Formats: sequence, C-alpha cells, structure tokens
Amino acid sequence: MSKVGFVGLGNMGSGMANNLVEKGAYLNVFTRSKSKMVPFVEKGAFSHESIQSLTNDSEIILACLPSIETSIEVFLGKNGILSAAKPGTIIVDHSTVDVETSKLIWEKSLDKNVYFIDAPISGGPVGANEGTLTIMCGGDSIAFEKAKPIFNKMGTTIAHMGGPGTGTSMKIVNQLLTSVNTVAAMEAAILADKCGIDLNSVIKILSKSFGGSRMVERNMPIYMKKKYENSPAPIRNIIKDLKIISEMSNRMNSDLPLTNLSLDLFEETNKLDIDEPDIASVAIYINKSLKEKGV
Repeated sequence: MSKVGFVGLGNMGSGMANNLVEKGAYLNVFTRSKSKMVPFVEKGAFSHESIQSLTNDSEIILACLPSIETSIEVFLGKNGILSAAKPGTIIVDHSTVDVETSKLIWEKSLDKNVYFIDAPISGGPVGANEGTLTIMCGGDSIAFEKAKPIFNKMGTTIAHMGGPGTGTSMKIVNQLLTSVNTVAAMEAAILADKCGIDLNSVIKILSKSFGGSRMVERNMPIYMKKKYENSPAPIRNIIKDLKIISEMSNRMNSDLPLTNLSLDLFEETNKLDIDEPDIASVAIYINKSLKEKGV
C-alpha cells in the first residue's frame, strides 16, 4: 500500500482526504490549522507538524490549495514538498492555478527526479464529500497510472489529458463554461420568473432540453430558495479562476467576450453586502441592474 500525503484541508481537501482515509488509504495529513487534522487522526490518519515531515513519510503527495501563490510556496518553497521529496516520489496539485505555475512545478520536479501531475478537480464540495469528483490530469503517463488507484478513491471520472499543464488547461476550459453557464442560467431563471412560470417546471423541462446544463440544475434551486450566503462555492473562487483565464487569453491574443462579461458581473456581485456569496447570487446583481433600468 502506497503511503499518501495530503496537504490542505479546506472545503474541497477535507472531503477528498476523508474519502481516502475511509477507503483504506495510509494517509498522512498536514494543514496549518492543527484542529482540522484531529478528525482525520481519529479515523486512522497520521498528522504532521510540517510539510517536510509529511513528505518524508509519503510516496504520493496530494495538495489542494486556495491560490497560485500558495501552490508555489507549498511545492517550491524553502520548506516545501520538493525540498524533501525523494527521487521517484509522485506529487500532485489538485488546485486551480494557471498553466505557467503547473509547468514551473513540473520543471523543478524534473531536477529532483520527482514526478509531478497537475490534476485539478471539478464537482464542488458535494463531489469532494461523496467521492464523485472529476479529476483532470496532466503529466507523465506512468506516474498517472501509479496514482490512479488513489484518484479513484476520490472521484468517478479520472482522465489523463496529456503532457504537463494539460490537466490545468482542461480545468480552465471547464471554469470558462461554469462561469458563462451560471450567468446564462440566472438570466433564464429571472426571465422565467417574470413570465410567471413555475421554476420547478423550468428545471424539469430544461433537464430534457437543449437549454439544460449542470449550472441550471445546480443554481436554479439556489435562486428559488434565495440562500446565497456562506457558500462552499463562493464567487471569490470563480473570480480567481476567471482572472487566470483572462490573463491566459491575453497572452494568446484570444478574445473571450462572454468570459470577460461574466468576470465583470461576478466582480460587481461580489461588491454587494453578502457574506461569502454563492456563484448563483449573480442573479441579485442582474435583477438589481434591471430594476435600475425600470425593467
């Protein structure tokens, strides 16, 4: 049995790590908040005082982190994973970062004969908790096959997309559609509302029609309940991702008008007085704009 290390026990990482320990993995955990490690230790995992300690006792190391800066620090920092990783170790970044960051970590890993896989995830906290994530992987195919049994404990759709950075590229494509489809779904909900159509019927019909999408299924119920606050999928995360996409498109001299419009709408929504607003709360800003125009 491979010794697995997991760094980062946030909204996504906690569910992922929980599936690993509950499905029999030998699991080492580290996060800066020591109290977050206690439930995993109670289930049989081993807590560590540092990333280096975890790395020394792990053959496959997974990390799920909140930002590009944190990924660089955890993987490449003075006391990061690569500072202690032994040759042959497989290290995996499940975070949503830019392609340049994934390729940088991969290049630095080569210097130490360590395998790096960029493996961002989709499915949200529900998918992380239920072990039904989609995991998109880029990097060495042999390392991917070795790590796949671990991925299978956390997700149901596991794909090797190609060389270094392709997993991250696939996640960027996914986030583009997530953002644009969320805005479109909320516009549709508002229009249906104004037409006096029961939204439960709207969801049912769209689930069998060309206009349906996962974002309709996810976001329309939130719109109906008006429960936008303290979301496990807050707008700040999609804004981070959209900025990554925008910077990437600029470097490629590629215009993405719907993506840029979505970013503007989410940024304006994030200025509203809502605590950790859900991505579906973009409906509030759209409605607000319509009222200001007298619609």
